Amino acid sequence: MAEKKIVSIEDRIPKLKESRRKKSNRRLIMYLSFFFLLIAIIIYLQSSLSEVKSVEVTGNDHVDRDMILSLSGLTPGEDNYWKVDREALAKKIEQHEEISAVQVDKHFPSTVEMKIEEYQRVGYVEREGSYYPILETGEELTDQKLKNPHGDAPLLLGFERQSYLEEMTRELQQLPSSVTQLISEVQWTPSDKNPYKIHLYMNDGFEVEASIRNFSQNMRSYPSIIAQLEPGQRGIIHIDVGAYFEEYPQQEKEGEESDEANR
Repeated sequence: MAEKKIVSIEDRIPKLKESRRKKSNRRLIMYLSFFFLLIAIIIYLQSSLSEVKSVEVTGNDHVDRDMILSLSGLTPGEDNYWKVDREALAKKIEQHEEISAVQVDKHFPSTVEMKIEEYQRVGYVEREGSYYPILETGEELTDQKLKNPHGDAPLLLGFERQSYLEEMTRELQQLPSSVTQLISEVQWTPSDKNPYKIHLYMNDGFEVEASIRNFSQNMRSYPSIIAQLEPGQRGIIHIDVGAYFEEYPQQEKEGEESDEANR
């Protein structure tokens, strides 16, 4: 039977002391590291290093960047990066009548990004020679008086009755944007038989006669009607109960071609 190796207590004591010393050193290093890290964090939070240095605003077409910053209440160089509440910031900006949604992101170490979504403008109504935007919500921006409207939505002319304008706005809201972008002007041209009658001037050179009622549904067929016409044909497309094309008289057509050649 093999003899067991016996280690005396005297031999083990130095090793135990060395092991305890190493553990104590590691513990001390850990405590010191934690202490200095805590000091560094406190200094960082109290210094200008933790301030918001940059604010990026994207997606805004009509609402000015300065307006968005004013609504947010965020001031670069003053506000603490870690104290920025993204949800609260978004809610403040969404109070603007033209803004539908806001996404706020924080990018370490000091950048705040605001992604803006605006309500679509479905038209510009003309009043006494000035134009006012109308949003997809149906709200008219009476505080934005424009001499020259932007080309992102059709002009709404001659709507002297508010109820007809509101109904026309609702129809434009339901129309696909691909078709809305083709419309240059919508004129209200009521008759004794049809108070909802409207006349449209299109960006591709055609005219359309239609009715406000069911306009969004009937106007969806416009692209397919245009696709069936011969190249060079111009005229009026009637879209109401049915749909048909009325070509301009030859004399009128030649006059328009001459005008286009002189431009």
